[in-house]
Amino acid sequence: MKKYTKYIKPYLFFFIVGPLMTLTEVFGEIWIPRLMSMIINTGVANHNIAYILRIGLVMLGACMLQVSTGVLGGYFSVRAAVGFTGDIRSELFAKVQQFSFADLDDFSTGSLVTRLTNDLQQIQQMVMMGLRMALRSPGMLVGGLIMALTLNRDLALILLVVIPLLGVSIFLIMKTAYPRFTRMQTALDALNNGIKETLTNVRVVKSFVREDHEQDKFEGLNGDLKQRTLDALNTVIFMMPVMTFFMNLTAIAVVWFGGNRIIAGRMLVGDLTAFITYVTQILMSLMMLAMIILQSARSMASFKRVSEVMDFVPDLDDRNAARKDKEVESGRIEFKDVSFSYPDENRIEDDETTSVAMPKAGTGMEARHGAGNDGEDFSVLQHISFTIEPGETVGILGATGCGKTSLVQLIPRLYDATEGAVLVDGVDVRDYSLENLREGVGMVLQYNTLFTGTIAENLRWGNEDATDEEVRKYAEYAQADGFVSSFKDGYDTMIEQGGTNVSGGQKQRLCIARALLKKPKILILDDSTSAVDTATERMINAAFANELKDTTKLIIAQRIGSVKDADRIIVMDDGKIVDIGKHNELIGRCHEYQEIYYSQVERKEEVPA
Repeated sequence: MKKYTKYIKPYLFFFIVGPLMTLTEVFGEIWIPRLMSMIINTGVANHNIAYILRIGLVMLGACMLQVSTGVLGGYFSVRAAVGFTGDIRSELFAKVQQFSFADLDDFSTGSLVTRLTNDLQQIQQMVMMGLRMALRSPGMLVGGLIMALTLNRDLALILLVVIPLLGVSIFLIMKTAYPRFTRMQTALDALNNGIKETLTNVRVVKSFVREDHEQDKFEGLNGDLKQRTLDALNTVIFMMPVMTFFMNLTAIAVVWFGGNRIIAGRMLVGDLTAFITYVTQILMSLMMLAMIILQSARSMASFKRVSEVMDFVPDLDDRNAARKDKEVESGRIEFKDVSFSYPDENRIEDDETTSVAMPKAGTGMEARHGAGNDGEDFSVLQHISFTIEPGETVGILGATGCGKTSLVQLIPRLYDATEGAVLVDGVDVRDYSLENLREGVGMVLQYNTLFTGTIAENLRWGNEDATDEEVRKYAEYAQADGFVSSFKDGYDTMIEQGGTNVSGGQKQRLCIARALLKKPKILILDDSTSAVDTATERMINAAFANELKDTTKLIIAQRIGSVKDADRIIVMDDGKIVDIGKHNELIGRCHEYQEIYYSQVERKEEVPA
């Protein structure tokens, strides 16, 4: 917990003053029953109206003090709790931004959302409750015991029997609650993951008429969460009857023994009235303490889950980078005997449908670098070596799943090579700072993402300081200016969440323009014109050739027409490079290239001489 003290310091005033206000409130609450007993024993018994009024005014002052300090205590506690968790949430989100693809898969998106929202909400409630009740509860307990002992020591012995029994009951309940709350949060993770997957792919669900299937899957996850929540909250439900039982049992004992003492003339009525109030306060303080412990049990599970993220060391970082100040200057790329593998056989090696090589979740850090469980090597790339000179346009071609996407993702260090080295401008990419390296590399994925906001705002992700003229110029290069200008609001047109109000081809062109605005030294296009017609694709390629002569361009494509005019074409198969050359060279000597070419033309006679 020491790591969280830095989040307390900015709100230290509230953390101190809030509990002090609460202690003052407790003082007023403890003192009022004693004043009431004085009114009954002296004022009412002697019919002394002046005494009743005098003590009554003192009681009114105590009540006003209690109310004002209670309000201030609540205010300061809320300020402290909200500020504390708000700062943790900001740093937690910043930490997640540092995660690599593999790191994100270790936790899963749904789990990270839960930790940033529900878990931090539990922590906030615990801090708020702690500041309000952590001193109030023991303050009332100690104060009530002192006042009860002052009124009648013999009668107070009842409490010495009840409190230990109640404490043991609370301990047993808490011991049962903690693991149940942990399982409840895990079930919430699973539900969030399921909801995210369904809503993200809702169009696929509807097109395949799988609503019933998704509903059944949701019902299963929701039912599991419901059951685990009931298991956890049943402990809370059970606590109240236990507390009520002990309170009533104590009240009966106090009234019985206290009544006999009044009859025997050994106790005043006012003292018994005050004593019963103090007993109620003592037992209520124990109930509050139990609720604090219960909330703490739930929040400790959340603290643990948040700490897992805060303490996690990202798979990729630049702490050991030897050239942190180095920037990408020319865009020369060199692969030296590079091999790359996902260690778990259950991971997706190369998802060409999304252009993001994403391992499946739940594999853990211990299996990240190595062979599969049976020792088999699941290499996506095997001994890759080649060099691309600055300004070259290089096409990458191969069958689905051959490792094209994994290859290019090693350049901006979305993953690190398992063996060998990837060099940019003669420097190992691991020696760059991640910021400088990725600033020099523009990447357009096949699965393109646009964010809620205007088209101009989306394009300025590439360069937030870009002028309107620059935005329009690079949109023209990407053949996007034409359709954007046709919109009523032009570049101020709002993009809906996920870019659902533009077509696939339009989305691809906007993402290309966004990457171009970075003015990168290296531009990677991962099948990013698959939804664009061939005529538009030719115009985009022509713009690249004419306007981006100094930019190194890597183009992954399924269509030979997309890379036919490249300076060189890399042909891949099963994680290996089988040939590198120009189109006319490959068509005459490379069997794999010929197969792809013949599959895309109507007659073999169309092969150029």
